[in-house]
Amino acid sequence: MSSKDRIAVVTGGMGGIGTAICQQLKAEGAKVVAITHKSDMDEIAAWQQDNDLTDVDVVAADLVDVEASAAVMKGIIEKQGRVDILVNCAGITRDTTFKKMDADKWNAVIDTNLNSVYNVTQPVWNQMLENGFGRVINISSVNGQRGQFGQANYSAAKAGMHGFSMALAYEGATKGVTVNTLSPGYVETAMTSAIREDVLAAIIGGIPMRRMAKPEEIASAVAFLAADESTYITGVNLPVNGGLFIH
Repeated sequence: MSSKDRIAVVTGGMGGIGTAICQQLKAEGAKVVAITHKSDMDEIAAWQQDNDLTDVDVVAADLVDVEASAAVMKGIIEKQGRVDILVNCAGITRDTTFKKMDADKWNAVIDTNLNSVYNVTQPVWNQMLENGFGRVINISSVNGQRGQFGQANYSAAKAGMHGFSMALAYEGATKGVTVNTLSPGYVETAMTSAIREDVLAAIIGGIPMRRMAKPEEIASAVAFLAADESTYITGVNLPVNGGLFIH
């Protein structure tokens, strides 16, 4: 599988999964641009050095802002000429039971995890259709498929991502543009390493493979969906969860 000379944009590119996706797409031959939040600006150079990604461009932006997102994507297109692959990986959690979930926690997660997908995809969609090639890959979650206690906001946003993928897949199908969702289970990242040890043990005990995914395993699945050869796969929700949720 190859994405040689393709222009790839990865939102949430400096996160645990995002970093692995940037590395994998670079290895497949793509020119990669990572988008990160403005709060990460001081860490960009170190991230590039530590992950052998000095040739990956990094742009800082608030993707909750519609106009800022459009400006960032316009700037990338002006510099790179086009966007061929878009991986929507930006996301946050604000977990709490619904009876304690205020509007701020709800809106923060919906804005960052779902509305940002519109904000970033809309500015590049027409040029993908016109170019006759495009890969949009939305990183959802197993909890968008099955729900999760204390994650009404997160589960709703992640489920919404796949609804977006399915609808947009119809619109791109005759133009060479595919739109797919990838739903990881639990992944070894800084976020999961902060989980209390007994809770983590219980989570792993419920996974048939008895381990969490490595970020590289998620990235490999992204590379598969992004590849030039994956022309006939669109509108799918690809689970990468070690058997945690099978349906």
